[in-house]
Amino acid sequence: MLSSLFLATALGAVGSYAQAAASAAAAAAAAEASTVAALRDAPTAVNRLNTLSQDSDFVFDFLNATTGVVTGAAGHLVSATVSNFPAVVGNGMAMTIGFLGPCGMNTPHTHPRATEMLYVVNGSIISGTLQENGARFVFNEVPGGSATIFPKGSIHFQQNNGCEPITFVAALNNEDPGVDSIAQRFLGLPPDIVSATLGDIGVEEVFGLANMIPDNIAFGTDECLQRCGIQRPTQPTNELQPRVSANAFPSSLTASSASATNSKRSLMIDSTEELVGSISRSPVSTQQPVSVALVAVISVLALGYIVMGAIFLMNKRRLSEREAAMYVRQDMKGRSLVLSMEEDVAHFTQ
Repeated sequence: MLSSLFLATALGAVGSYAQAAASAAAAAAAAEASTVAALRDAPTAVNRLNTLSQDSDFVFDFLNATTGVVTGAAGHLVSATVSNFPAVVGNGMAMTIGFLGPCGMNTPHTHPRATEMLYVVNGSIISGTLQENGARFVFNEVPGGSATIFPKGSIHFQQNNGCEPITFVAALNNEDPGVDSIAQRFLGLPPDIVSATLGDIGVEEVFGLANMIPDNIAFGTDECLQRCGIQRPTQPTNELQPRVSANAFPSSLTASSASATNSKRSLMIDSTEELVGSISRSPVSTQQPVSVALVAVISVLALGYIVMGAIFLMNKRRLSEREAAMYVRQDMKGRSLVLSMEEDVAHFTQ
């Protein structure tokens, strides 16, 4: 009885605390939105300055930020934008600091309203960019102390290619740069549209893929993970596109469908690795065609040798016949092949 009362009291306290925290967060967001609106309405820069009455309003602590933080299994990003740092209003810029763990990847994304210039503080990253249809893919390894640029709207990614944590600093030329995560947004389109775009792979397959997309920052390539001795863990998938009636999956699909898709994917990967890693273990698909080819090659070679042997014997026979025709016995040397009358008489009288 007493324990039940204590449990009920504890649960009530936790619920009240959560409700109070949510209310405080909502109030802070409303106050910040009001400040941003006032800054945008300010007719002059001096008016904007006076709207931010505290000097500390012009400082953003990236190391202890409570807003603008995106966290995944392999690292996190902290962004100072108009949404959480009103001082950038009217200044046309924002900033993101990336803290990438070993093999951590800032997955492919775009900034719809900003160009990004990224500076690598330590370690090195690999980065890639696609700007538009017809443009070539730009790939670089960017060491510490170097910077690279990603044009506005381009699809790009960064991956820590080492086994130690790294940090990068990204400046963006818009106070509201925006982020569009490619995988999550694409697979958040109507499932039949995604299926058709991917060659009619089926809505069930799309359902499975959509539920596999890891949150940013995610673990990167298998090559890096193997080199660093890291086992890819289960990663959170909380950044998926919300579903409404227009992009919803059929009600018949459940989590078991996603599990089945994941299992099929694992089987496909295992089969591919099996085929590539050990051809000899696939007699039906590899050994039989190879054996047939070897038999054909050997047969052709054997036929060639037989023909060559026959030609050799024929030439040898012709040569022997020619030598026999030209042969002259020792006792016939110096003599006429046609006997004279005297030689003929002498021959028969002997």
